[in-house]
Amino acid sequence: MRTVQAVRFGGPEVLVPSEAPEPVPGAGQVLVDVAVVGITFVETQIRRGVDQWHPRPELPYIPGGMVAGRVIAVGDGVDPGWIGRSVLADAGSTGAFAERVAADAQSLIPVPDGLGLREAAALHSDGSTATGLVEGARIAPGQWVLVEAAAGGLGSLLVQLARSAGARVIGIARGERKLDLVRDLGAEAAIDYSAPDWTEQVLRVTGGAGVDIVFDGVGGEIGRAAFELTARHGRFSVHGASSGRLTVIEPEEAQRRGVEVIGVEQLFGFRARMRPWAEQVMAQAVAGRVRPVVGQTFPLERAADAHAAIEGRSALGKTLLLV
Repeated sequence: MRTVQAVRFGGPEVLVPSEAPEPVPGAGQVLVDVAVVGITFVETQIRRGVDQWHPRPELPYIPGGMVAGRVIAVGDGVDPGWIGRSVLADAGSTGAFAERVAADAQSLIPVPDGLGLREAAALHSDGSTATGLVEGARIAPGQWVLVEAAAGGLGSLLVQLARSAGARVIGIARGERKLDLVRDLGAEAAIDYSAPDWTEQVLRVTGGAGVDIVFDGVGGEIGRAAFELTARHGRFSVHGASSGRLTVIEPEEAQRRGVEVIGVEQLFGFRARMRPWAEQVMAQAVAGRVRPVVGQTFPLERAADAHAAIEGRSALGKTLLLV
């Protein structure tokens, strides 16, 4: 069976095509013939050995956690009616960069009619997370919402879901290609955060008032500057640190500024609700209310190139592996 393994911790070049024995579904499991593998930014940090939030896998390991494909076999205790169905499946913390994956039947999410496997894969992790973040931020119609990295897989969905909630969205990204996408997704303003006056541009758009809600997935200097743009009684929601450093706001400072900080620990409570959120966002996509953005795809053997595109900030929307 074809796979890709990380043979050591380091740059994308540590991802090497390899062979592995065919998995056999155990009790309560199914065997999925993989068509699409989703990739998250966190997985690139795990590969580098710098992620602080997940156990470090033992080397060598097969990266990835989420796949879309077709069930081809079931283990003991699993309804054989799953065979032949198109599903999203959770391979666990590792094991998804492969032709076939054994996954717990309880993790399966049927892909609804009218939605392709690529689109479903693009929606699964990012769509669920975006849904949870928007719920937690308690957006009210007419509020200004700032979305960082707004042209990425998660950011592009946050733009759309915030718009659906009635918000006036400002998306920040880098480069005209990404800004064009942010505008196309319905943002009222798209601003290049590499411009030295990007914060002043945000203030001009909001008439000097600042933004009511920030979705901070970048951290570092960008996250800190975005916090300074948050209006009194606003909310600053942290969900990532693609810059390599989380935005840390001391409680005393947040209280003094009158800003509610929703920390990255919010993500720890998301797992139990990922399935219903995934079903919800896929239904919205089928209805045409949400559009997953698949910016680039790579064959399985080129997983290293896929990781390099994500880390090099050249990726638009979601990056997928096709098996």
